[in-house]
Amino acid sequence: MKKLSATEAIRYRRSVRVQSDVPIDSALVKACIANATLAPNSSNMQLWEFYHITSEEANKNIKAACFNQPAARTAQQLIIPVVRMDLWKQRIQALKEDLIAGFEKAKERNPEKEAKAIAYLDDEMPEIYQKKSWWEKFRLQRNIRQQGKTKAVYREVSACDLRIIGQRSTALAAQNFMISMAEVGYDTCPMEGYDSLRIKEILGLPDTAEINMVIGCGIRAENGIYGDQFRLPLEDVYFEK
Repeated sequence: MKKLSATEAIRYRRSVRVQSDVPIDSALVKACIANATLAPNSSNMQLWEFYHITSEEANKNIKAACFNQPAARTAQQLIIPVVRMDLWKQRIQALKEDLIAGFEKAKERNPEKEAKAIAYLDDEMPEIYQKKSWWEKFRLQRNIRQQGKTKAVYREVSACDLRIIGQRSTALAAQNFMISMAEVGYDTCPMEGYDSLRIKEILGLPDTAEINMVIGCGIRAENGIYGDQFRLPLEDVYFEK
């Protein structure tokens, strides 16, 4: 199958619930995961990990944790994007090191701009991501409400908000992966039906990690797609202001 354009890959991608027994190339799948890591994400924190399930034993265990549903049972390989909000300190440090290296290579330096960028990582980001006492949470929300009376402010700072941000960023990466797979003629099926605790135990993940989804991978069988794709008419969901 020839490589597809972005639009062709998007239109080719379907949730394939029955894969054929034709094996797929792990190296090619890994390259698609590399594309996943290029996805846009909140503050470039990259609070994600990707687990590529290829061994027979791991496949068997993960498929059981996905209730052996067809999309999992028939998959040749499985990909599990994982949200790692608990790694925020490490990610900030990596961002800071990259930022400083970029400053040092720049032909023209702007000390004021550089100091502001570092302060964002050293002060503002930890303020959002670190665990807070009830009093700190109350004070932060009170300050946001007060400031919001006179200017636009960032309001999504609760623990629940941060979980949504992490899941959203990781889902964007998962979509990159699935479109990349479609580009090379491989099929996928994202699944939300699984025992997340069992999967974390299988992968050796801490309690603080969160499973974003499980993606079955393979080459579609003749009966792999259950029906024609239904989408609402564009005029029902598109609004121009």
